[in-house]
Amino acid sequence: MSNFSHNIAPYIKREIMRSYRAQKKGDTAAEFRHLENAHVLGQESTYWHVKVHFLMLRWALKQRDIKEINGQLIRIIGAAFLTAIDGVPIGNTGGSNVHALKVMPISAEHAEIIVKTKRYKK
Repeated sequence: MSNFSHNIAPYIKREIMRSYRAQKKGDTAAEFRHLENAHVLGQESTYWHVKVHFLMLRWALKQRDIKEINGQLIRIIGAAFLTAIDGVPIGNTGGSNVHALKVMPISAEHAEIIVKTKRYKK
């Protein structure tokens, strides 16, 4: 696992845990929003990028959202192959409600976390 993948892990895990808590409360919108946050934070790591898309696929299956299911299947394959060659659009939230290659702005909080974790060597 790369330094970045290792260093960003606690922040992604925090968003995944928040997603899980939202699921337990039945708040599917918040559940997916936290997965989107995890996606933005981890999309430069092949491991985390694929894992978050897998979690998004699980969410879509539970919702029986065919568009999201199809979108996540494509995105899992794309994440597995394109992340390693820097082929991901920075800031993209990862859901099928946005084009898979659309670059999007990153919140100040997420940008700060990403910069900090890239600077830090384990």
